[in-house]
Amino acid sequence: MSMQIVEKSGEGLSRVYGVTVPVQDLADRLEARIAEVTPKMNIKGFRPGKVPAAHVRRLYGKALMGEVVEQTVSESTQKVLTDNNLRPAGEPDLKPESDMAQVIDGKADLTYELAIEVMPEFQPMDLATISLTRPVYKPTDVEVDAAVEELAKQSKTYEPRTGKSVKAKDGDQLTIDFIGRIDGVAFDGGTAEDVQLTLGSGQFIPGFEEQLVGAKPDSDVTVKVTFPENYQAETLKGKAAEFEVKVKEVKAPVEGQADDELATRLGLESLDALKGLLRQNLEGQYANTSRFKLKRALLDVLDAKHDFPLPPKMVAAEFASIWQQVQDDKARGGLPPEDAEKSDEQLQSEYRKIAERRVRLGLVLAEIGRANNVQVTEDELAQVMRQQAMQYAQEMQSPELAKQYFDFVRTNEGAKAQLRAPIFEDKVVDLIVGKAEVKEEEVSKDDLMKEDDMPAGYDAE
Repeated sequence: MSMQIVEKSGEGLSRVYGVTVPVQDLADRLEARIAEVTPKMNIKGFRPGKVPAAHVRRLYGKALMGEVVEQTVSESTQKVLTDNNLRPAGEPDLKPESDMAQVIDGKADLTYELAIEVMPEFQPMDLATISLTRPVYKPTDVEVDAAVEELAKQSKTYEPRTGKSVKAKDGDQLTIDFIGRIDGVAFDGGTAEDVQLTLGSGQFIPGFEEQLVGAKPDSDVTVKVTFPENYQAETLKGKAAEFEVKVKEVKAPVEGQADDELATRLGLESLDALKGLLRQNLEGQYANTSRFKLKRALLDVLDAKHDFPLPPKMVAAEFASIWQQVQDDKARGGLPPEDAEKSDEQLQSEYRKIAERRVRLGLVLAEIGRANNVQVTEDELAQVMRQQAMQYAQEMQSPELAKQYFDFVRTNEGAKAQLRAPIFEDKVVDLIVGKAEVKEEEVSKDDLMKEDDMPAGYDAE
């Protein structure tokens, strides 16, 4: 292909190339394409494979030339990148300079301008010179015992009321039958038997549970309520209703005890086993916080030690994403108090710095990963895909959605890339931590769990 490629400008990370593909080259490519498709053509009036090329050109010439031009642009763009050894920081911008209608008609050269933003060239710092402190904290016996007591409270049981008063109190669990009527007529969904209702839980509409306080076992209570105006059933909104309630059982809550029986109810063999599991859970939580703080300290070092030009479009895209979130938070009144008093100009300045920090760190981690051949394996990706699919299904309370989500991600390269990025980042961070000098420092629980201030100029991240 006798195309011409001319570098028009090259400042900073921007490169602009002029590309010209002669009309004769396009014509030759079109002829080759027609020759390729003609034997496969099945057109009425002609025997299969015997359609004249001229007839194919008359019928499909423009459409085939469109394909030729598209393929030529793709190949010539790749040639610009390959010949000039460029690593683009994003999709190149293409601006046609010829009249494309004339090009498609085979009457003009294909000429276009290609604007490319390239990756910055920089040498990452020597990872062995990084010094980090990992804050560590181990859960105490007191904490573990408190966690057991909390579990005991949550796993309370209910037993029939006895003694002087068997009347239902707030917090009691009742077993009831009921029939609901509007204007004396029973309505759909208003009748049920053996329903367990905890008074004060808000399980039923406002006013219902309160009228059962004081009820005795084996008693009948008439409950009068009005359905809320925002009730989900259209036919019941704002309607006054009367429920004939049969109270069958009144049970009082009994707080669970931190003992072997509690552990057995939770599927463990003993209280010691339960304590061991809770200690392990706490250790896991504190280890995650410790890792987060170590990573944050590492990112601060990497940010401070690297200074190179950033691809403007990459920064602009990151800032646009952050700013959209800020606008959404602002619209629903969810801006942090320290941001609510600032002008848009102040906020934009601060969040632009954050966008620059994120892009800089992303490029540094990517370069370190590339230099050390860090790869995300298919098994690692599949494991995260399964976890996300299960989490999504649980959130939507629909188990069958797990497979749909998994199938979607598996066949969508963009979704895969989004899942792959944090796995890659974590692997690079682990690699750096392995090469850096890391000392452990025992800290208090409060010190471990408190939020760190952002570096100067980065009020949020």
